[in-house]
Amino acid sequence: MDAMTGFASLQATEELEIELLLEALFQRFGVDFRGYDRHLLRRKLLALLRQRGLSTVSALQEKVLHESGAALAVVRTLAVPNAPLFDRPDWVRRQRIALADSLRPTALPKVWLAEPAGVGEAWTMAILLAEEKLYARTEVFATLASDELLAELRDATLPVAQLAEFQAQYEQSGGTGRLADYFEVASGEARLLPRLRERITWAQYSLVTDASFNEFHAIVCCRALADFGPVLRQRVLRLFHDSLALFGVMGIDRELGATDAFAEDYQRVFEDGAWYKRVR
Repeated sequence: MDAMTGFASLQATEELEIELLLEALFQRFGVDFRGYDRHLLRRKLLALLRQRGLSTVSALQEKVLHESGAALAVVRTLAVPNAPLFDRPDWVRRQRIALADSLRPTALPKVWLAEPAGVGEAWTMAILLAEEKLYARTEVFATLASDELLAELRDATLPVAQLAEFQAQYEQSGGTGRLADYFEVASGEARLLPRLRERITWAQYSLVTDASFNEFHAIVCCRALADFGPVLRQRVLRLFHDSLALFGVMGIDRELGATDAFAEDYQRVFEDGAWYKRVR
């Protein structure tokens, strides 16, 4: 067997191992990564192997099936990583404008935050909606596929020192106040004020397998969608179309292409950036 043939054989074996690991995660734990971009999954999994000192994906699968906590470690590795408050201020500034313009005429707006990047993304949305005088009548649904990650986010806190660190990002995104005023502090940890947290409904929901569960006036999915393979991406774009009210807005990871599902039903909100209004 020459070097090229040997490499191809090893790669084929590794691809099969990844396939079996993803199937095990779905069958045993109900978390479905099978439609995710394989190149990205492979890179994340190989990094986890190095971190744990494992030589094969099969060795990782054995731990997932038989070792407590191993499955959650894999899910955390493959899921959207947590992002800080007001991460990517330019994106948040656009989100502030798009949501304010779209939600203001609506009596009881509903916003879907699909697979957010931790509490940082959800709390950022809560704060900007409060500053736009929309939050008291807006319900935010933040959904995650993993029950375990969902439980962690429901009780999450941030080190209080981070509030000062993120003040500049908050201002760059259009904030004009003091970020710390939106938090309660205890034992060096900060948590969003109860009156803001209570408007966020955290729920288990899979973009991969579940059907539309409500009609929303805004949908934001700027992180997870980037990890999806082409077939799953189109499935989720159809799901968002089914879930978005006429004249509602959608913020996603990149601009729609001509072949994307229902691309013709949307109008750009800005000259650049992936914010769209459904117009038909």
